[in-house]
Amino acid sequence: MHTAVYAGSFDPLTNGHLWMIEKGLELFDRLYVAIGSNPSKSYTFNVKDRLSQLHDSIPSCERLTIAEFKNRYLVNYARSVDAQYILRGIRSSNDYEYERVMRHINGDMSPAITTTFLMPPRDIAELSSSMVKSLIGPEGWEDSVQRYVPPAVFTALQEMDHE
Repeated sequence: MHTAVYAGSFDPLTNGHLWMIEKGLELFDRLYVAIGSNPSKSYTFNVKDRLSQLHDSIPSCERLTIAEFKNRYLVNYARSVDAQYILRGIRSSNDYEYERVMRHINGDMSPAITTTFLMPPRDIAELSSSMVKSLIGPEGWEDSVQRYVPPAVFTALQEMDHE
């Protein structure tokens, strides 16, 4: 059985993340979608809300587990769930350089776990949580943001105070 972990902050969850999850389920027998915590980041949504948004945005599937992990390296979390793969997305040359370095560090820590990279299609290649957050606020932001996030996330963003 081939098991992978796809991890991120998912703050907010985007249609790009959903594409990665869909492809991960096509490629692997089991997929863990895991919210990791980065102490150097400030988050728009708390972990409970992000877990809920993932559950609300992804059809239930017995081969998919949505979870969180704290104070652990991703590669150690992957090992703890018996994953042989880490799934990562590359949108740009900047992503490539960062992910290349992390792949080698993870390989040093756990040579048995392989990092697998996917490139999203052109129409979502520039999509990131940071980009979505940067669009929120100005008049008419809803029209811009709605196309980039799943409905549950869009509703949550609308409910926030943006003034």
